[in-house]
Amino acid sequence: MNLGVYGSGYLGTVVSACLADLGMPVTCYDADTSLVMENAQGTLRFHEKNLKEIIRRNVRADRLMYTTEIETIARRTGAIFIAEDDASDIDTVVLDLAAVAAPQAVFVIVTPTPVGTARKIEEEMRRRGYKQHVVTQPMFLTDGCAVEDFNWPDRLVLGTTSNDAVDVLKQIYRPIVMRGVPLIVTSHETAELVREASTAFVATKMSFINELASLCDHVQADATDLALAMGLDKKIGPRCLQPGARIGGTFVENEMNALALLAEQFGVSLKVLSAAREVNHGFSDHIMEKLTSVMPTVVGREVGILGLAFKPNTNCIAGSVSLSLARGLISKGARVRAYDPVAIPEAQRELNDVVHFCQNAYEAAEGSDALVVGTSWPEFRALDWQRMKRILKNPVIFDTKNMLDAPRLRTMGFRYVGIGRS
Repeated sequence: MNLGVYGSGYLGTVVSACLADLGMPVTCYDADTSLVMENAQGTLRFHEKNLKEIIRRNVRADRLMYTTEIETIARRTGAIFIAEDDASDIDTVVLDLAAVAAPQAVFVIVTPTPVGTARKIEEEMRRRGYKQHVVTQPMFLTDGCAVEDFNWPDRLVLGTTSNDAVDVLKQIYRPIVMRGVPLIVTSHETAELVREASTAFVATKMSFINELASLCDHVQADATDLALAMGLDKKIGPRCLQPGARIGGTFVENEMNALALLAEQFGVSLKVLSAAREVNHGFSDHIMEKLTSVMPTVVGREVGILGLAFKPNTNCIAGSVSLSLARGLISKGARVRAYDPVAIPEAQRELNDVVHFCQNAYEAAEGSDALVVGTSWPEFRALDWQRMKRILKNPVIFDTKNMLDAPRLRTMGFRYVGIGRS
């Protein structure tokens, strides 16, 4: 079966490459000629682990093609994945495609959309006499491990009213289903809601452990041990239960806002979601308070920040604690030096004239009064900490991710401060 993907932004690029890697011919469409050419060469405008290699491999094998001609994917493909990063014109896109696509084609909406979107689109298609089927498929892709999330999802969720469409999707995802991944078929509304609800629940989980980490600071408990013990409970699980984590990413804020707006429209009070969002938004302020508590003053002080992306293996800075911390420090009169393996260009667009961006971690540390670990890049664990101690003005390490060996650093003479680690 020939597959089409509409959109070659973050979502469309990941989806088209991973579908091709399942062994099917895929054509990815975008109106931006330069973007299409860059993607075809494996030159991406964002960083995503292993994605360039997958694109280049499938382009060489003629399984992955890119086009700026909408008819190419509309007339020649059995299933078209709508994978725009922005859902603002999603109804227009589907209706325009339906006007020229084959009657038996299946439109698979993977773009995050508000609840009720797919049903409205399907009703308008029927009103115009179009016979294609619509499937809502929420994709739970995480920046930095999107390829892994696509190939080994916790579940596949399909929202549709068509059994024929389900059969088509089962054929497409057969390699994944054969790995034992559960497939859930449900209504459009449930499929749309499960994405927003899952995001909100993860935010709640992260917010809960971060609040407990604050309590640990006061009662001499260790939040990392606490999270480990809690996570071993099968009813809770360890994933997303690490002190210092904050939910972020390309679509997360929009999904939580959409869920809150939906509840408001129907007069439903989601108190747990409201509390989780409040804690999540306030986490940067909490980090700022902890940092300023270990420094007599930040006025005129130099602070080095390691990591600017909101998590490792991505250049996405949406929801980044490091950026919020940098802004807070600068507003209080500090000078900030920062380094990240891949996210500096994105951070420069936000903080270009107020932060000194460095070529490596040692440059960020040199002469600094404190060093902040803001992203858990694995390479930061392997730094030469003896060298770090020599070049830091004051041997203060503030580890917002609890990723470093605290006892070792303290033995070396560092003042180590973590999240919920007395």
